[in-house]
Amino acid sequence: MTIGILFGTLFACLLIGVPIAIALGVSALAAIYFGTTLPLGIITQKAFTSLDSFPLLAIPFFMLAGILMGKGGVSKRLLDLAAAMVGWMTGGLSMVTILACMFFAAISGSGPATVAAIGGFMIPAMVARNYSGGFASAVAASAGSIGVIIPPSIPFVLYGVIGSVSVGSMFLAGILPGLLIGAVLMMTAYIISRKRGYRPDPADGTKFVFKDVAKAFWDAKWALLIPVIILGGIYGGVFSPTEAAVVAVVYAIIIGKFVYKELTWHGLFESFRQAVVINATTMIIIGLSVSFAYFMTIQQIPGEISSYLTALSTNPFVILLAINLLLLVVGMFIDTISALVVLTPILLPIVVAVGVDPVHFGVILVANLAIGFITPPLGVNLFVASSVGGVQFERIAIAVLPFMFAMIVCLLVITFIPELSLWLPGLYE
Repeated sequence: MTIGILFGTLFACLLIGVPIAIALGVSALAAIYFGTTLPLGIITQKAFTSLDSFPLLAIPFFMLAGILMGKGGVSKRLLDLAAAMVGWMTGGLSMVTILACMFFAAISGSGPATVAAIGGFMIPAMVARNYSGGFASAVAASAGSIGVIIPPSIPFVLYGVIGSVSVGSMFLAGILPGLLIGAVLMMTAYIISRKRGYRPDPADGTKFVFKDVAKAFWDAKWALLIPVIILGGIYGGVFSPTEAAVVAVVYAIIIGKFVYKELTWHGLFESFRQAVVINATTMIIIGLSVSFAYFMTIQQIPGEISSYLTALSTNPFVILLAINLLLLVVGMFIDTISALVVLTPILLPIVVAVGVDPVHFGVILVANLAIGFITPPLGVNLFVASSVGGVQFERIAIAVLPFMFAMIVCLLVITFIPELSLWLPGLYE
């Protein structure tokens, strides 16, 4: 009965448009009131105490670092480098967008932030070169999803905290899957561009010029040092992931203000303001998601779900396939942070019981939810791309389908070839 009240109330709230954080809190309160004798105050108490976590501080600082770098000229240098590397190819601007998103992903850790920073430049540029507006926006939206896979990744930080998994190992585990997804998205964009005749502009050159790449690389050197400093510091034992996020903020301010000199005092203030607003929303979701997950745990709901799944099969491949299908559906309706907090305590014990490595499962989980960024009706990246590109949401939702299929193929490869995720963490250990 308690399970029915909990999930029935949750789905009812989502159907009538209640914000996800409020829906999680209300459903937990309803289940406690009608199905148990527990005090109602346990929900608010757990929501507040869950945020008293040092590792969680990495989330607002990585958010702030990404915003500062977008306003400080970092994204422009990365775009110039990407253009020199692949802009001469068929569909060159779409290739530039994807490659620049991969570069920016190694800085921001956020999917929507990557779409906003890169898509704001590239969607209008592609439309001006006669690319379809839907295709241009779909490229930016799908490539922005890589932002949560290539380290540093905010969802990896959250998964590591919830699942008691090394955040450093999660960062390493995301590198090869992120590169795989980026490469497959570039292949998809190339095929579509070739079919539609999206040729490079002769003014931009039609062949690879090493001198131009070297010049763009030199101009972008300070931007490219950011992931080196962050990841090198973590794996060299100089600082923790949370301290690395603070270092990234300080570095972004210095580079944007004193090196590139594009970060104004007004831009600095706006960056902090945006980070505060976004972080406030994020922390409300995390707090109430933890309360929801905590209530499920004390009611032994994860154990019941685990027993049901393991009764279906003890084959890890079958279990992972079923979980992938579940997560793809969840990603359509629930945001990444809420899904991570709620589902990690449920699913992690199940996959560990059938022999799946927690680090590998973390990559599977986040890769699934990354696809949710471009899956209607939630599809956060689609809305961001629609906003910055001025293209109707419906056009982007149709144009993104080939990229969504390509990401699902990558997901299956990541799921059933665990070495792709575990090889680099294995070297570090």
